[in-house]
Amino acid sequence: VAGFILTFHFTADMAADLKGSLGVLLNNKPLAGLLVEVIRLGFGISVAAVIGKIAMAAGGVNKKMVTDSYLAPVSDFFNRYGVFLAWLILALIGLYRISDIVLGVISNVFYQDLGFTKIEIASVVKTFGLFMTIAGGFLGGFLSIRYGVLKILFMGAVLSSLTNLLFMVLADMGHNLPMLYLVISADNLAGGLASAAFVAFLSSLTNIRFTAIQYAIFTSLMTLVPKVFGGYSGTIVDALGYASFFLITAVIGIPVLILVWLSGKYLGMRNGI
Repeated sequence: VAGFILTFHFTADMAADLKGSLGVLLNNKPLAGLLVEVIRLGFGISVAAVIGKIAMAAGGVNKKMVTDSYLAPVSDFFNRYGVFLAWLILALIGLYRISDIVLGVISNVFYQDLGFTKIEIASVVKTFGLFMTIAGGFLGGFLSIRYGVLKILFMGAVLSSLTNLLFMVLADMGHNLPMLYLVISADNLAGGLASAAFVAFLSSLTNIRFTAIQYAIFTSLMTLVPKVFGGYSGTIVDALGYASFFLITAVIGIPVLILVWLSGKYLGMRNGI
């Protein structure tokens, strides 16, 4: 972890220079910034992995503890599902909530830019929205039991993308409290439904011997990629405007639909369905 953090610290100036040069070359500063940060992330992970391997080889870390606690759960997952299906599932886990998380990063700023007061935001988004999320969670759980997890997982992905388009309508209408209630109702119901199905899906993937570690890995992966992209939400809004940004958050949910379908297909083949 220290190696990962130090890598980001010492590459900050270099990254800033590279963003400037690449931004001029590509004539696209947001894209240049994204590419540089992705490279920094990959480099940081690589440095951390090398440091960990050296520490294990030097005897500074209990190899058996590392193997039992970290390597065995990962190895078990790949052994049970095979390399192709395991990577397919991991891709689905990493991208499933990308539409909601990327939009969520900028949502409070968006509401304030439309002129909603902090009291209105707290009442509608935080309080009313919480009840809608809980209702969506109960609905998602019920439907998952009734129709199967993968079908509701697919439905949740569709609804999460489609409800993001409502934010485009809100952006066009401006300060409109009834419309805000409608948008939050739809978005949070969809988010709650998708989350319930997703939790059920993740739970079905774990081995009872490694439940804690595998579930921790899955939930960490669930937010990693969306948070990385979400860090550039403000830059995208500045460059393209809110309407285009919300359209992008809806479109990036399309690959998730393909991943859900493929995962369901290969899981069905694996289970003989």
